[in-house]
Amino acid sequence: MTVPAPDPREVREASLDELSRLGLPLPPQQFPLVWEPGDKIELRPTAEIEARIAVLHLILARCFGMPPQAAMSWLLGSHLMEMVTPPEWQFVIGGKGDHRSFVLHHDALFALAWVLGLSKQLDPTLAVDERLVERLPHIAEGETFPRWRSRILTAPQHPADAAALLDLHYCLDWAYLETERVGRSLPGLVDANAIGQRRWALEWAVILRGPYHDEPPGWEEVDLST
Repeated sequence: MTVPAPDPREVREASLDELSRLGLPLPPQQFPLVWEPGDKIELRPTAEIEARIAVLHLILARCFGMPPQAAMSWLLGSHLMEMVTPPEWQFVIGGKGDHRSFVLHHDALFALAWVLGLSKQLDPTLAVDERLVERLPHIAEGETFPRWRSRILTAPQHPADAAALLDLHYCLDWAYLETERVGRSLPGLVDANAIGQRRWALEWAVILRGPYHDEPPGWEEVDLST
C-alpha cells in the first residue's frame, strides 16, 4: 500500500519534541529531513519482512552456538537460501565476520517485528521485549519458515506510522551518538548501537518514493552514514 507521506516538518517537530522529553541533545538546524513534501511511502512486502526476520533469527541462533550444518539445513528446508546476504552466508558456513555485529542485529529484528505488529512497542528507553522470542520461528524445534508464517498473525503498521518512527530513529541515532561522545548518561536501557540497529531495520522496511530517492536498498546497502 503506497500512501502520501505525512508532512516531514510536522513529523520532525514531533521527533524533536520526543528528544527533548528524553533529555537528549537536538541535532543541528541543517539536519536533513528523511523525505520531502509530496513524497510517497510504503512498506516492503510482508513476506519479504518476514523472511528477513527469519534470517536474522537464524543468524542469532548461529551466534549462540547453532552448528553450521544445522543452520544450513534449516535455511534449505525453509527455502530461504536466496534471502541470505553474502556476509551472512560467510558467517553461517564458516563463522567469518564480526560476531559482535551479528549479535547486535537482535535490535534490528526487534524493529522489524514492530513493523509487522509482532511487538507492541519500540520504545527507545526499553530493551528488546523478552516475550518476542515466542513469536519468532522455533528453530531449535525444527519449525520451518512456512510453518512459522502459518502460526503467526501479522498486522503491519500503517506506512505513515512506520515513517514517523523512522524519522524519530534518524534523530535518535544522532542524539545517542552525540550523548555517548560527550560522556553523558543515556535516558534508558539501550545504547547507540541498539538505536542504530533499529534505524537500520526501519530504513530498510520503509520505502520512500520521490524525485530524490533511489531504488530501495538491499539489507547490506542501507546507508547509516548521515
